[in-house]
Amino acid sequence: MNELELKYGCNPNQKPARIFMKDGELPIKVLSGRPGYINFLDAFNGWQLVRELKRATGLPAAASFKHVSPAGAAVGLPLSDVLRRIYFIAPDAELSPLACAYARARGADRMSSFGDWISLSDVCDVSTAKLIKPEVSDGVIAPGYEPEALEILKSKRKGNYNIVEIDPAYEPRKLEQKDVFGITFEQERNELVIGDDFFSNVVTENKELPDFAKRDLAIAMIALKYTQSNSVCYVKDGQCIGIGAGQQSRIHCTRRGGGKVALINNLR
Repeated sequence: MNELELKYGCNPNQKPARIFMKDGELPIKVLSGRPGYINFLDAFNGWQLVRELKRATGLPAAASFKHVSPAGAAVGLPLSDVLRRIYFIAPDAELSPLACAYARARGADRMSSFGDWISLSDVCDVSTAKLIKPEVSDGVIAPGYEPEALEILKSKRKGNYNIVEIDPAYEPRKLEQKDVFGITFEQERNELVIGDDFFSNVVTENKELPDFAKRDLAIAMIALKYTQSNSVCYVKDGQCIGIGAGQQSRIHCTRRGGGKVALINNLR
């Protein structure tokens, strides 16, 4: 399949709408629902984000996307008892590393994540699906789904929940294009690798960066690649806890992200 008709474009009046490949087959399968234009923008940007987080940290990753910017992103570190209470998770609930990543990504800014698109770096397991089921969300993208997890997700929205499976081996072309006002823009994809080597040139007097700091800096930089400029990202313990994006003023981005940080720190 090299073409898929969409529910509608950016707005309901923008029909027809589709995604398609100029060469080859689409690397996705829609297992449930009928995603729209913005849904797929969120899905594909979110998938890139979590794929990069997994490569940079070696940990399962999740992202909560809303209107083409991440509301939250995190890797699968265990949750403390305090975080479980904040994220409304039972103390005795068994959580896989992927479920921990999703709980962190969704929980940092639940207001912005309301009606989000979820992206998962790994095959969605039952533990993660159970966390997703009660949340208000437009859809999810992952490289696969355990059979029971898929049935749990298919039960959302009376069977109309958007579930997309993506081929994890898919790699896009080096050049990307975008049409604006009938004019085509072309550039090389932003494939900057963000890992330990990225932080080798420490410009401060203290040249020593502990491993956890490098991990969190990598998470922040990767998340910022997929936000709408201007943008600011605060990260703590493997989790974005405050993202300010899409403002004309960098000062307002900083204030928005910082306000979210203050809120979650008060809860802790």
